[in-house]
Amino acid sequence: MLFILIGMITLPFVAGGQEIYQWVDEKGTVHFTDDVSQVPEKYQDQVKKKKTPPEPKPFPSIRLDRDRVPPEPQAEKKDILGRGEEWWRGKASEWNEKLKNAKKNYDAAQTAVKEKQKELEQSIYKPHSFRRKLEAEIKVLEDKVNEQKKQMDEAKNMLEKVLPKQAEEYRADPSWVKIE
Repeated sequence: MLFILIGMITLPFVAGGQEIYQWVDEKGTVHFTDDVSQVPEKYQDQVKKKKTPPEPKPFPSIRLDRDRVPPEPQAEKKDILGRGEEWWRGKASEWNEKLKNAKKNYDAAQTAVKEKQKELEQSIYKPHSFRRKLEAEIKVLEDKVNEQKKQMDEAKNMLEKVLPKQAEEYRADPSWVKIE
C-alpha cells in the first residue's frame, strides 16, 4: 500500500511525456515505475505502458497586492438635470466663440468707421451728394459697431455672470464654465 501511495505522490513529478509502467502483483497492489527493468519477470506480460501527459505550461506570475485597496471607480459628476462637464464646457466654449467673433467684427467695424470718417474729412471740395453718401455709410457702420458691442456685452455677461450662476443653481462644478 505504501508503494502505491509513493507512486501516486511521485507520479505528477515525473517528467512530461515520459513512459510509465504499471502492473498489479498477486496481492492486488498496483505498482508504477518509469524503468521497465524494475518490473519483476513474472509480471512482464501484464505490464501496461502509459505515457504521462506533457507538463502544463506554468501560469504567468500574478502579483497580488493584498494590502492595497483598489480605488473605487469615480462616477462622472453631473448637475441635478444629469448634464455633465462636457455639456457645461460646451456651453462656455460656445459663448466664448461668440465673444471672439463679436470682438473681431467690432474691431473691423470700428476700423471701417475711422476710414470713412477720414474719407469724409478729405472730401471737403467734393459734391454735397457724395458727402451725404459717406455720412450714410458711416451711420450704417456705426450701427454695426453698436450691434457688435451689444453682442460682446451679452457674451461677456453669459460667461462672467449667467453661466456661473446657472452652474451654481443646477449644482454643477463651477470650474466647468471657466474659460482659460
